[in-house]
Amino acid sequence: MSYVHLIHIDYHQLLHFFLRPPYIASPLSFFHARSLLHTQSQMNKGVSPRCSTSTNVTANLSSLENGSIDSLSLLNSEKAVQELIPQSTLHGADDHLTELCEALRTVSKALRRVTEGKASAQAEAAEWKRKYELEKAHNFQLEQKVLSTEGLCSEQTPLPDENTEQFELCNGKNDVCAEEVLREAEPDVDSTPQNNTTRKASFKLSWYRNGETCDHHGHDIVSFEKGDIRTAVRSSKQISLEWESPPHTVLILTKPNSSSVRILCLEMIRWLREQKKLNVFVEPRVKAELLAESLYYNFVQTWLDDKDILLLHTKVDLIVTLGGDGTVLWAASMFKGPVPPIVSFSLGSLGFMTPFYSEHYRDSLTSILLGPISITLRHRLQCHIIRENEYENEGPMLVLNEVTIDRGISSFLTNLECYCDDSFVTCVQGDGLILSTTSGSTAYSLAAGGSMVHPQVPGILFTPICPHSLSFRPLMLPEHVSVRVVVPSNSRSNAWVSFDGKNRKQLAPGDALVCSTAAWPVPTACRLDSTTDFLHSINDGLHWNLRRTQSSDGPRSPL
Repeated sequence: MSYVHLIHIDYHQLLHFFLRPPYIASPLSFFHARSLLHTQSQMNKGVSPRCSTSTNVTANLSSLENGSIDSLSLLNSEKAVQELIPQSTLHGADDHLTELCEALRTVSKALRRVTEGKASAQAEAAEWKRKYELEKAHNFQLEQKVLSTEGLCSEQTPLPDENTEQFELCNGKNDVCAEEVLREAEPDVDSTPQNNTTRKASFKLSWYRNGETCDHHGHDIVSFEKGDIRTAVRSSKQISLEWESPPHTVLILTKPNSSSVRILCLEMIRWLREQKKLNVFVEPRVKAELLAESLYYNFVQTWLDDKDILLLHTKVDLIVTLGGDGTVLWAASMFKGPVPPIVSFSLGSLGFMTPFYSEHYRDSLTSILLGPISITLRHRLQCHIIRENEYENEGPMLVLNEVTIDRGISSFLTNLECYCDDSFVTCVQGDGLILSTTSGSTAYSLAAGGSMVHPQVPGILFTPICPHSLSFRPLMLPEHVSVRVVVPSNSRSNAWVSFDGKNRKQLAPGDALVCSTAAWPVPTACRLDSTTDFLHSINDGLHWNLRRTQSSDGPRSPL
């Protein structure tokens, strides 16, 4: 429609058309009404309005009549507003009309952003769904490949599904799988080694309570009699490891740059070799130090490359760590699959995972080599990074303590969208987020305000770091869920993720981190039992709830 045709239009009727329902509810109806009135005032004054403006108004009129407003019409409306505002100023429009034009321009921009945001959100949701399915299939293939190539369990068991609430604990071929309901141990006819010099020592796991083996091998036995649900028996969940054949090989891992640790290591290796007739593995660094000390230690074995480390669990029966909790973390990080039992001697600052005393190492190791011993199954988190513009994901990364997502050197708050399986949890705005195991509850999570949790309680701790909120409290999620942390596309800055304080990686907007409970836990030997060792560690290491006792010679409370 041209400018000539607009001359014959009754503008007052058009104004009435725009101001009647349902158009009165739309901000654009006021814009079209104002445009028409302005056009008529220009004609009355003999001034020719811009043909492009009239064309835009007419086009928007047709879109309103059809009952649809698309993003293109919004853009045309905004351009028309931009053209009409200078005309109003030039021809002496009043202040109220100018303010109305500014408001209409703001509304049109807002509507355009909403339209673009909706389209972007739909595209992002579809892309994320595609990447998540690819990542899930890729992880399943990796786990199946590990089980098929290494053959660590006597009977191949399917990987735990994310929606499965119960797993099983198996000890096929002398390795501990990550599962929580312990089967009653049955002797394996093929478990007896034919060659003691090449085969690993075999063992079995069982529940025990009050120092005796428990016949009930489940956590809870639930009764459904007469329509009522009742817990009949609750196990102590303390796990006992009993050797079926004697151990032959010990791996010793030490804290570096410590003279006391080096002296103890030399003495322990000599004792294990001469008194216990055991094969000893050490790190290449320690092997060089031993040979520099004396050629006597030439019998000590080591590895050459990462490929040998991947097969180390097939040769080692027991791991001995000399150091603190950091040495235990290093030992766990070396094993991407099954982990042999770890005996940790306290030679560090804190000892939440190092219950044994170094001065009594002979008695402790003698008792452990004879068995049975109580162990704590410390669950690990398996983490993958999904990049926005990459097909393959990075991982898996296994952590025993925690995975930390923080803002790094950026001065902006982190903006993290968190999901538990398919459910939205919250948006973290603060310094970052900690996803911790229960073993890591006494580490960074505790410093950030999280609770201390017994290491055998299965779960994932969800602890914010300095959240900019007064109501953001830590959570504890069940162990079978998958937690997804996404850096949204509109985030002001990148985020950074670290795994047990190492392997720091950058997360750009659009990237995601997926964490779930790993299939292989870390079995650590207990000095007494799991609960006693845990309570002793928080009392001795943190001085938990330590205060002077209230005096008894004060005023008495009346009866």
